[in-house]
Amino acid sequence: MTKAWTRWQDWVEVVIGVAVLLSPLVVETSAAAMWTMIVLGALIAVDGFASLANPSMVFGEWFQVVLGALLFISPWVLGYSDLTGASWVSWIGGVLTVVAGAMAMPAANAAHSRLAGTA
Repeated sequence: MTKAWTRWQDWVEVVIGVAVLLSPLVVETSAAAMWTMIVLGALIAVDGFASLANPSMVFGEWFQVVLGALLFISPWVLGYSDLTGASWVSWIGGVLTVVAGAMAMPAANAAHSRLAGTA
């Protein structure tokens, strides 16, 4: 799938990012939890949009995996693991982001190869 705006994995990343970004409106958070979810959620969504616009951008999928891992570990690293709702949003959002990014990598690699003329 090399056509822009068509890869379902990137749409999933956008939805996850927006959900994480907006989650402080509905779950109890600390300042650290709130800003972590806002910043990482926004970065996940923006990178998802960038990958949608440029499907051959392989590094965008690697960036998603890194963002997902950061989101997953953030409750422990930033000390909000005692906030159940915020923690679960971070853990589930992190895992789903890693999975979506990893699933998009083969398609991004194929698009990149086609663009470079090596496939």
